[in-house]
Amino acid sequence: MKLLILCPYYPPHIGGLESHADEFNKYLSREGISITVFTPRLPENSPESEIKHSGVKIIRFPAFEIIPSYPLPKFWRLEFWKSFLGFFKENFDIIISRTRFFNTSLLALAYAKIKKIKWIHIEHGSDFVSLNSNFSSAVARIYDYTLGKLVLNLSDCNIANSIASANFCKKLAPRKKCEVIYRGVEIEKIIKINPNLNLKNKYPDDIIITFIGRLIDGKGVSDLIRSFSKIKNEKIKCFIVGDGPQKENLEKLAASLGVLDRIIFFGYKKHEEAISILKISDIFVNPSYNEGLPSSVIEAALCRKAIIATNVGGTPEIFTNEKGGFLIEMKKIDILKEKIEKLITDKNLRENFGAEAYNEVIEKFDWNKNITKYLNIFE
Repeated sequence: MKLLILCPYYPPHIGGLESHADEFNKYLSREGISITVFTPRLPENSPESEIKHSGVKIIRFPAFEIIPSYPLPKFWRLEFWKSFLGFFKENFDIIISRTRFFNTSLLALAYAKIKKIKWIHIEHGSDFVSLNSNFSSAVARIYDYTLGKLVLNLSDCNIANSIASANFCKKLAPRKKCEVIYRGVEIEKIIKINPNLNLKNKYPDDIIITFIGRLIDGKGVSDLIRSFSKIKNEKIKCFIVGDGPQKENLEKLAASLGVLDRIIFFGYKKHEEAISILKISDIFVNPSYNEGLPSSVIEAALCRKAIIATNVGGTPEIFTNEKGGFLIEMKKIDILKEKIEKLITDKNLRENFGAEAYNEVIEKFDWNKNITKYLNIFE
């Protein structure tokens, strides 16, 4: 069986969708399936093509971000058209797209209808895109009610990576069935990563609060910084691991609030490095405004960390509120501060939350089980 997968981002670009896509291909290729990935060349120093895992072929096309986190092909470049049109000479059995909001899904639509092959769309989003700008959010909603709706209605099969994503698909395509298949997580790999003890030795007596993710509008990191600034305790540190277009603004915000000396911006870190930092943390916070199924929250649970996360998207499908962590409303800075302070002062609660979240995650997110579900749909 031959699959053509159009992906809006792919490693070395960092994010939950990227790790999901790469691990998905890794486990599928072990089943003898031939996979070709067509994806933007972002960052621009990524290789134009490469082979990964068990023969997964990745072809990257020239692209740019018209707004942060929304890539477009450089349509004027001959190499883009040469690559894309070249696929029409090949015979794929199925084409797969990810997230209705990206133009790669529109390319998949065009290819599937012209070549008359089956098209599976995998949806990661669980709500309309929420940005700091009301105008940008309105434009995003118009896009969803036109082109996003078109993608979900015309695909041959929709698969959501969470119940929340499936419910959102029903808003835009109410007559279309949408099956839920959770992503898997490479559990053993994460468990085997050693904590960064050298870093911990720099802060031996501190309580460490950590965020891991892209520094973009929708991640709500400014809310974490504002909440943290209200906690007047020099022994509490905040680690922000990740890079993105909002990094400089977030550093300026921390400086203006007088907490830049207690917030450490690490910038981009490879996955293993990020997990090693997570493992020396006491509390993990994900203050996001919208999510599909956040990988960082799953990984925090696997590391047995106490979690505070906004009750958005598929997050409540990862752990149970007040059993595996705290689920709070987004943009509620005072509530976030209150929950952080509660966990700071109660070590037993932190440990209990970590253990319960671990037990929930270990049962749900197994790649071997979930890949079997995909194989059944392919057949």
